[in-house]
Amino acid sequence: MRIGLVSPYDYATPGGVNQHVQHLARQLRALGHDVKELAPSSQRHLSAEHYERIGGVVPIPVNASVARINLNLSNTRRVMDILAREAFDVIHLHEPFMPALPFTVLRVSRTANVGTFHAYARRNLGYYYARPVLGHYLKRLQATVAVSPPARDFVRHYFPTVDPVVIPNGVDVERFRPGHPPIRHLRDECVNFLFVGRLEKRKGLLDLVRGFERAHQREPKTRLIIVGEGPLKHRLEQYIQQRRVPNVVLAGRVPGEVLPRYHATADVFCAPATGAESFGIVLLEAMASRLPVLCTEIPGYLSVVTSGQDALTVAPHSPVEIATGMVILARDPQLRERLGESGVVTARQRYAWPVVTARLLEVYQEARARLRGAPALDKEGWRVHDAHTSVG
Repeated sequence: MRIGLVSPYDYATPGGVNQHVQHLARQLRALGHDVKELAPSSQRHLSAEHYERIGGVVPIPVNASVARINLNLSNTRRVMDILAREAFDVIHLHEPFMPALPFTVLRVSRTANVGTFHAYARRNLGYYYARPVLGHYLKRLQATVAVSPPARDFVRHYFPTVDPVVIPNGVDVERFRPGHPPIRHLRDECVNFLFVGRLEKRKGLLDLVRGFERAHQREPKTRLIIVGEGPLKHRLEQYIQQRRVPNVVLAGRVPGEVLPRYHATADVFCAPATGAESFGIVLLEAMASRLPVLCTEIPGYLSVVTSGQDALTVAPHSPVEIATGMVILARDPQLRERLGESGVVTARQRYAWPVVTARLLEVYQEARARLRGAPALDKEGWRVHDAHTSVG
């Protein structure tokens, strides 16, 4: 098939949705499909194979974070030219209700449209007030997907007629796997706790540092490694300096090819987010690397891990519970081993990109059949499942 993948987010800025799109594109190409990625970019002359830049971006506060999106509604002619030239069989829009590129694509697309909803939040005023308009765009989607049950329930709260099939984010199990060489100067007698992500309030980093401060007093041979950049960095540095919190390493932004080595250096992966997470790709990367997970009990995370099986879970906003979990895991290497072994099996069986892509291809075929008004059949002639019915 000829497939267009549309992201509303700045292609030049790393993020969960863009990462999803880029991995999916590579997997689809490996299967022989012709794939083009469409997205705005803050870099005017960004050049990438199989990528079309559509406009610049502006930063907009969204869901306790910042979304770098294109708000220009005058890209219609460029989008029409691209769609006419590429003649896509399927257009897969990620966050189809995020302005403005998905709206433009849906307005002019005459092919099968699939929308994946990635986000989760307690409420969304934009969805609430724009329901009449967004409902019009919803009718132009032949199939809908959500990356987790919380993401599905979030969109259904505002649009009860839609029932997306749940197909999770994927993980590159060849890139994130046991056996990478560790960062030598960080691999010693200490039990290393690792955080990877954007340094912002909703990620719960101050809770994590406060929890580590308590845990380190009880288990001195521990270390906290924080990988990432973000607006909370200065406040984090101030807290660590003022409190003289020992054994905290702020590694900053790490190149993608080096990141698996940090997982190989760690003994436990920590995800202390306070909410607004629909899934948690970082959990999959840790599990695929055979790391036990210590995470908060928020809906997005609990859709990925099973407490006591591949993770220890704690209440959000609770440095005391985080500290307790750290101490338990620091003192029990057998528990760490058991959780890590379970996690790597789960990651490979349920979340490896070939598994996820196969399910999405079924949805693409169903979307094409809906456009034609006929049932989709798989390669053996059986009718493909209804893409609007959750199988998650």
